[in-house]
Amino acid sequence: MGWTLLIGGVVLWTAAHLFKRLAPEARAKLGEPGKGLTALLLVASVVMMVFGYRWAEGAVFWGREGWNTGLNNLLMLLAFYSYAASGAKGAKVWWGTKTRHPQLIGFSLWAVAHLLVNGDTPSFVLFGGLLAWALAEMAIINRQEGPFVPPPRAPVKKEVVAVVATLVVYVVVAGIHAWAGYNPFG
Repeated sequence: MGWTLLIGGVVLWTAAHLFKRLAPEARAKLGEPGKGLTALLLVASVVMMVFGYRWAEGAVFWGREGWNTGLNNLLMLLAFYSYAASGAKGAKVWWGTKTRHPQLIGFSLWAVAHLLVNGDTPSFVLFGGLLAWALAEMAIINRQEGPFVPPPRAPVKKEVVAVVATLVVYVVVAGIHAWAGYNPFG
C-alpha cells in the first residue's frame, strides 16, 4: 500500500503540474474551475506522498553522517533563498535576475539535499521523482518560452527582506523537523 501511494502521489504531482504545459488547450477549456481542480489534485498528491513515504519500506544504502548533514543544511538554506528570490513581484532580488526558475531550482536543491541524507529506496522514489519533475518542468518552460530575459534588479531593501525571510523560514522548518523527531543538525 505504501509503495502504491508513494508512486501514485509522485505521478499525480507531476501530471497535475505538467498538464498546463503539455496540454494548454485542454487546461484552458477547464477555465477558472481548473485552478481549483489542480489545487485539489496537488493536495491529494502531497497526502499520498506523505503516507506512502511513511509506509513504504526498502533497502537502505546510506544514512546521515556529519558531512552530508552539513551539506544538506547548506543546500536547504540556498533552496529557501531561491524560493524567496522568486517571491518578489516585478523587480527581482539578485538570484531572481540570474535565472528564470528560482522556485524550481530551490525545489531541486531541496530534493538533492534530502537525497543526500536519506539513502533508502523510498527516498529515491520520492525525492528523485520530484527532482526529475522539476528538471523536466524547467526544460519544458525553456523550450516553450525561448531565451531568458532577466527582470530588473530590485532595491537592496528587497534583498535584505529576502535574506531575513530565508533565515526565518529556515529556523521555523528546522524547528518543525526537530519537533517531529528529525533533528536536522544531527
